[in-house]
Amino acid sequence: MTTSEATNPGDGTRIRFSVAGPDDAPVVLLVHGSALSSAVWRGFGYVRALGERFRLLMPDLRGHGRSDTPHDENSYAMEAIVGDLLAVLDAVQPPRVHYVGYSFGARAGLALAVARPERLASLILLGGSARPQEGAMDAMFFPGTVDVLEHEGMEGFLRAWEQRRRTPVDPATRTAFLRNDPLALAAYFRRSDREPGIDDADLAALDLPTLAVVGSEDRLRVDDTRAISRTVPGARLAILRGADHAATVAAALPAVETFLTARAGSSRS
Repeated sequence: MTTSEATNPGDGTRIRFSVAGPDDAPVVLLVHGSALSSAVWRGFGYVRALGERFRLLMPDLRGHGRSDTPHDENSYAMEAIVGDLLAVLDAVQPPRVHYVGYSFGARAGLALAVARPERLASLILLGGSARPQEGAMDAMFFPGTVDVLEHEGMEGFLRAWEQRRRTPVDPATRTAFLRNDPLALAAYFRRSDREPGIDDADLAALDLPTLAVVGSEDRLRVDDTRAISRTVPGARLAILRGADHAATVAAALPAVETFLTARAGSSRS
């Protein structure tokens, strides 16, 4: 595995990303969710399962992991996030990529697909949503997330989340969270709260093989994922029995592997 860097030409934000797998293999872009980092793909077995057959690109989203961490909330507009992903693709220059996104990464994938569909070979959405996001972060984690981040840091955030969950956060997720800059994450949460959503008309115009995956116990995203599967033409829906939002990324691996394997042979990537 190697680490590289791309720069968003729009605002100069530097995005770090890891690369694994054979140079001549079909390319998969894996994009993590809120407060995580690219380390989750290794921690939950994706690199081990996919790394021999696919070339994996795993960026840290801005404000996360090893990428730049601006504290201005407007730096986290979806347009900037899409620009970061395009900068990574431009740095590597694959013809097209299979996209796998979890949670916010799924939302970014939908935005990328609407903006630049020619860059994608397929789209896999794990616990995603195309709807407006007001209140989503507090609902997903706990009320007052931004205040806790700004005043108690990542350790305080994890304590409050575990109290809300009534169960410990798994080691891979904890490690990813603790690598974050809490003030950058607070700015990102504030901007995410203002995301307007993606129009159904734009989703209905997509022409990409799409798999939408959600846990049956993911109360925040079951309806949203069903809506995506109904709106994107030909999208397949997979519901993971017994999985909540946090468990979806790990539980989805077999479905992801099957979907990618079935489509890699006909991909031009």
